[in-house]
Amino acid sequence: MNRFLQTARTWAWWRSWLLILVGCSILGTAYVLFINPYNFVPGGVYGMAIVMHNIFPSVQVGTFSYMFDIPLMITAVVIFGGNFGARTVVAACYTPGFMNVLTRLVYPSPEAVEALDPSQLLGGNLDLSGDLLVAALLGAILTGIGMGIVVRQQATTGGTDIVAMLLQKYAGIKFSSAIFFADGFVVMAGLLVIGFGLFVGTPDPSGWLLTIYSLLIIYATSRILAYMLDGASYDKLLFIISDRHAELKRFIIEDLDRSATYIRSRGMYTDAERDMIFLVVSRKEVRLVQQKIKEIDPRAFVVVTDAYDTYGEGFKSFPEYDELQAE
Repeated sequence: MNRFLQTARTWAWWRSWLLILVGCSILGTAYVLFINPYNFVPGGVYGMAIVMHNIFPSVQVGTFSYMFDIPLMITAVVIFGGNFGARTVVAACYTPGFMNVLTRLVYPSPEAVEALDPSQLLGGNLDLSGDLLVAALLGAILTGIGMGIVVRQQATTGGTDIVAMLLQKYAGIKFSSAIFFADGFVVMAGLLVIGFGLFVGTPDPSGWLLTIYSLLIIYATSRILAYMLDGASYDKLLFIISDRHAELKRFIIEDLDRSATYIRSRGMYTDAERDMIFLVVSRKEVRLVQQKIKEIDPRAFVVVTDAYDTYGEGFKSFPEYDELQAE
């Protein structure tokens, strides 16, 4: 039995590392094939690397990513301690290198690598210059999937997460807001350099459109990442005030095969006390519950809201102490 458990743990360890490399490879592929060639700047360290590549085309996007990521990780270790773990370090170091290698493989010459000309990408067989929306969506989908796989293995790719942590510590900015500011700065840098020609001298007339696509990639990536981490839909939380508790209780316990909680409440206008039902159901069950409440008590008062995370019997298991969750 102990040998079996040891074998299972060993396989889980190797599987986790393999998935990190797979996720980073998918992420790198998304940038090389669908983001870098079209000058999309979807925030983050890799987005800033794209901006810098436009200023210094002889330096690859992955190399600029190293220039940003390594100092950020060193700063984070000095300030926050070594809590990032080997997985994040490996993911942050592997992805830019993979991007550099893949870039050299999919372009025919060093000049093409500098230009990142999509007409020369894979011999011109993957040129989506006339379908930028398709390129943006494919880039977002692959980026979200790659990041989702990496984060599910308790790793990150560093970058603006570290910047956000620094802003939170020293500027008192909430982490999610700090991520928004950091990514927003990168997108604006892309608009100035690519759209208005700052430092490069030749503005792209469609630069503003590229910025719109970049924002679309950021949004779509965040949704796909949330799907990868939390699933397709959230549960629903219902607060029900009714005088027909016996029938509602029978429906919830016998038909829904769930339980609920009574919360003692008091009406502000009437000052009358009554029990309010606190009920959590899946999104698919909401319409059934609403119809049944209407059938039992048309005068009931019901509030339905999203339950972002629901843990316990019949729902999700509690996360581990160090498990990463979607925003």
